[in-house]
Amino acid sequence: MTDMNDNSSASNRRHANSASSAQIHSFPSGKSASTAKANHKQVTFNRTELDAILRIYGFKVASGEWRDYAIDHLKDRAVFSIFRRSSEMPMFYVEKDPALSRKQGMYKVVATSGHIMKRGHELQQVLKVLEKPLKVVSK
Repeated sequence: MTDMNDNSSASNRRHANSASSAQIHSFPSGKSASTAKANHKQVTFNRTELDAILRIYGFKVASGEWRDYAIDHLKDRAVFSIFRRSSEMPMFYVEKDPALSRKQGMYKVVATSGHIMKRGHELQQVLKVLEKPLKVVSK
């Protein structure tokens, strides 16, 4: 029994030595630690984007139309949801999707129904759809 333990511990030492020598002589993978961390970042709104969104939100809260909001920072997009009441589904949401920045624009405003109200490359232009006063369609 002691011989088996001695042999297994010797093989474990050899395996550990070969593993450490493999780590010493390994070639770089091409990805540094900073790029590996960059791949795991979430998409967020920056300060100027939040300032523009919250300015419109503040006016609508003051007029009594909106009452609550939520911000979601996901792996592929950031979403600012606007609620009439916190227990409901969002009335609108402003989405930032950098994957669409070279195509249709990374910003869009979407209604509860899923209808894209406005899409574009500049947030200020996209948010103008929310500044317009709501009209009564029929009584």
